[in-house]
Amino acid sequence: ENPYLGQKPPGLIPESFAPGMVTTAGWEYGGCFTPNMKTFYFIREVKDTGEGNRKQEFVMFEYENNAWQETVISPRVGQAYIAPDGKTMHLGKRYKERTDSGWSEIKRLGGPYEEIKIMRLTASTKGTYVFDEAGMPDGDGVLRYSRLVNGKREAPKPLSKEINSGKWTAHPFIAPDESYIIWDSEREGGHGDSDIYISFKQQDSTWGAAINLGDQINTDAWEAAATVTPDGKYLFFNRNIGSADYENVDIMWVDAEIIETLRPTTFEF
Repeated sequence: ENPYLGQKPPGLIPESFAPGMVTTAGWEYGGCFTPNMKTFYFIREVKDTGEGNRKQEFVMFEYENNAWQETVISPRVGQAYIAPDGKTMHLGKRYKERTDSGWSEIKRLGGPYEEIKIMRLTASTKGTYVFDEAGMPDGDGVLRYSRLVNGKREAPKPLSKEINSGKWTAHPFIAPDESYIIWDSEREGGHGDSDIYISFKQQDSTWGAAINLGDQINTDAWEAAATVTPDGKYLFFNRNIGSADYENVDIMWVDAEIIETLRPTTFEF
């Protein structure tokens, strides 16, 4: 009852998510639900009234007592992604684990991840990690993956050139069943600034050509950080509504049927 913060779901035209609750005239980013769809996390920017500086905070809406309750958890600690089993909150190279009393303290992945400037890490139901690298200052970061093989995590490897092309390639989302990866990048033939792309896994387990999500999703503004809700129904992403200073970034959502319209008709997974 009362799902998606009580909002009327969109169709195939993106809309701002939860105006006045989540989306405002300011900066909001990185929205994600827990698998039971009863908790929504995002990051928003607030102004320090004392100094006028921008600060970011980690915010939660949780469905309790038949209502959505807002809580500011902490200052920003990373872009959250909840693993498909609901037991891990990934925060880039850091994470929290679900306990009987809530989330644990922040822990570190360690190992090779410490050397990579990870902005966003997502995971499949098989435990495969797909993550980015902040490509500062030249936008030359790459997307990598790391699988669980016989219970052991393999060393991170770059994804193929079908995905790692262009500049500012970042913010990946791997489908829980690993049938596709969504990410954003500046590439030839795009709509202007960063666009959102998808690649479908082929029958030989390689990744297909990058497909632009089209002019309903991508504009001449910055679009990035897409994710699909755990129920598979909606695509969430971010869009710069403001100026080049990014003072107004909105969390958008759209019917995930947009993904099916792009899936190759001969595709079988």
